[in-house]
Amino acid sequence: MNDHSKILDCTIRDGGLVNNWDFSVEFVQDLYNGLSAAGVEYMEIGYKNSAKLLNVSEPNPWRFLDDNFLKEIIPEKKFTKLSALVDIGRVDPSDILPREQSVLDMIRVACYIREVNKGLELVQMFHDLGYETSLNIMALSSAPEHQLIEAFEMVKESPVDVVYIVDSFGSLEPADIEHQVNKFQSMIPNKQLGVHTHNNMQLAFANTLTAFQNGVAFLDSSVYGMGRAAGNCNTELLISYIPKPSYELKPVLSIIEKYMLDMRQKWEWGYIIPYMISGVLNEHPRVAMAYRDSADRDRFVDFYEKVARPEATFATVTK
Repeated sequence: MNDHSKILDCTIRDGGLVNNWDFSVEFVQDLYNGLSAAGVEYMEIGYKNSAKLLNVSEPNPWRFLDDNFLKEIIPEKKFTKLSALVDIGRVDPSDILPREQSVLDMIRVACYIREVNKGLELVQMFHDLGYETSLNIMALSSAPEHQLIEAFEMVKESPVDVVYIVDSFGSLEPADIEHQVNKFQSMIPNKQLGVHTHNNMQLAFANTLTAFQNGVAFLDSSVYGMGRAAGNCNTELLISYIPKPSYELKPVLSIIEKYMLDMRQKWEWGYIIPYMISGVLNEHPRVAMAYRDSADRDRFVDFYEKVARPEATFATVTK
């Protein structure tokens, strides 16, 4: 079973949601070299969104990847392939080079279930340019069944390589993951599957292993779990658990020792009670993240009472 799996580390892309992509070039280079030495198959080096579409005057290099910049910081590709993520409506096709002219190997498209048709249009474009592609269907825990069925009909006919089960809210448990994997496998048997988990309920690792044990090929993770809010499944855990001869733990431990311990003191991510509450209630973590930035950050009962109210909104919880 081990040969089917591939780890895709998204420390830079998802971790950037924690620190506004405040990563040094040295760190990104060392991370790439460390992941390559560890045998990790893919590293997501950021977003390929377009700054001009978001009216950003001082674009961050990891949030708005530039191919010339990438060639400078990764002058020599090693074992690990590079991927980038794009959002619907935030990417300018003129910013995308053909794959043979780019350092990137894969471009992943993130969308909600109602936007799958638009996501697949981007997938087609990236496919035609020679990239490996994935469609990451976000907030799966709140996607209506009939919309999933309609989406899968379009996905089956598309050239997309990988379709992702994304637990955006960190609210799924292993039984849910197994159910979703079985559903995806039965409805789009011609596609590889991926899984992206969040750790709101301390289940990111268990959910990822469940997906792996049920044949899912692409396993998202991040070093030391660094990712939005409660973070992701830990890359070091997957490397340790999956008995693949090419995986080597020490290079990732070196990255954690050299960089991540200090980062964890500076920026907050991981299992924290408001993130747990948002996961339990199947709510977007933006509410909990805003609460953690307020003076009431540790008033957990108050947060729970606000979020659990049927009439609760983002504004009422965070004011």
